[in-house]
Amino acid sequence: MNDSILRAENVSKRVQTAEQQLTILDDVSLAVPTGQSVAIIGPSGAGKSTLLGLLAGLDSPSDGKIWLAQHEITAMDEERRAAVRAELVGFVFQTFQLLGSLTALENVSLPMELAGESDARGRAMTYLEKVGLAARLQHYPKQLSGGEQQRVALARAFACQPKILFADEPTGNLDQATGLKVSDLLFELNEQSDATLVLVTHEQRLAERCQRVITIDDGRVVADQ
Repeated sequence: MNDSILRAENVSKRVQTAEQQLTILDDVSLAVPTGQSVAIIGPSGAGKSTLLGLLAGLDSPSDGKIWLAQHEITAMDEERRAAVRAELVGFVFQTFQLLGSLTALENVSLPMELAGESDARGRAMTYLEKVGLAARLQHYPKQLSGGEQQRVALARAFACQPKILFADEPTGNLDQATGLKVSDLLFELNEQSDATLVLVTHEQRLAERCQRVITIDDGRVVADQ
């Protein structure tokens, strides 16, 4: 367990509705070694994205503990969790999460500028070139296709040189051909960076490219191989 960059211990998540209390995750434990690629799969509503958000420190569990690179994030307030995320974590979402008022170059460089990186613009250009967007640096998101927007999101995530990358349905909003190209880039960049990769996907083909597949059903881990 000592070489784990990510660890969850007896994690549960419950939410209260007007009618009843719902258990979204139920006593989930797992450990992810540094450098491993892990897919989290399961039916719709199984708790996959909820688990990803908890592991990334975007939300807090009802019970249990989570460690990110030896930091027990479940013992922290939001400000401290945000500092750990800024230091260690990259994100790629299904909905791209680009700022519409910024160009591709500005979208990629902004997180590094906020972190005080001295060559944020230069590194942003390097990563946009890596994802094939050297000619689109000054384009705004609305001027880019869905596949191009997701490539900007990949460049933004990897340019920050995260220790661990969380991806939530990274090809979910793309057609099959574009999704395949984006997933190729995701694994290529991840291999180059040596980052640990944890992704949620409903696509079996994408999951099979990971070293490990964890299946969630009804809020519980039912398979881990």
